[in-house]
Amino acid sequence: MSGRLVVCPTPIGNLEDVTLRVLAALRAADLVACEDTRHTRKLLDRYGVTGALVSYHEHNERERAGELVARMRSGAVVALVSDSGMPLVSDPGFILVQACIAAGLSVEVLPGPSSALAALVASGLAAERWRFVGFLPRKKAELEKLVVGTQETLVAFESPKRLVATLALLAERDPGRQVAVCRELTKLHEEVRRGSAAEIGSHYEREPPRGEVVLVVAAAPPGAGAPDMAERALHALRALVDAGARPRPAAKALAELTGVPANRLYRALTAGDGAERSA
Repeated sequence: MSGRLVVCPTPIGNLEDVTLRVLAALRAADLVACEDTRHTRKLLDRYGVTGALVSYHEHNERERAGELVARMRSGAVVALVSDSGMPLVSDPGFILVQACIAAGLSVEVLPGPSSALAALVASGLAAERWRFVGFLPRKKAELEKLVVGTQETLVAFESPKRLVATLALLAERDPGRQVAVCRELTKLHEEVRRGSAAEIGSHYEREPPRGEVVLVVAAAPPGAGAPDMAERALHALRALVDAGARPRPAAKALAELTGVPANRLYRALTAGDGAERSA
């Protein structure tokens, strides 16, 4: 059989969650590329899988990808795993998959455990339309824009050390927003806590969380973020008028772009102009 790459998701906590297809692929592979060879060896030893392991992590991805592609071109079958879950999803693997595609090599992806999907379902929040963003940003402005203004159910990884601050930021803007904190999924101390941002934030402020955390946030209610949009639209209207545009046509154009009513923008503009003149 010609050389190829087999992407193998591994358990996110409970080793019994590995699939039969993944075990078969690991047994058949000539080489298993993994983040931490010691971590992966525990899984392989559990199921009596032998075979050569090679490290493939964020610090050696580019160099190792070239080596692995060369092996596959020579006919080797390489299995790619991460420490847990699906490779490439907030884990190494993207560079190798891209290199295989560029080289015309076959890439087979096996289904399996995913903490993002497990948390989404366990949250009890709407799953018809959702968005996974990996690890949440650390900058407050970026975090606020992403979490507070999300238009669909948001699934994200968060550090237990930052979880309380993230929930506090959301509770400040929208205390009733529904969230779920899914902690240590599939492990001995698994916990799924559901409720409002204010409630869940208060709980973890009293009892600091430990372990791996997946945060699920409900979509913003209709109209959420409208004050910010109105403020930005008014700022843009003032800039257009200062540049010579006629107020009413400019307000109408901005209303079509932003959804903020044209009359509301025009009244805010003229009220501000009147205040400046009276001063």
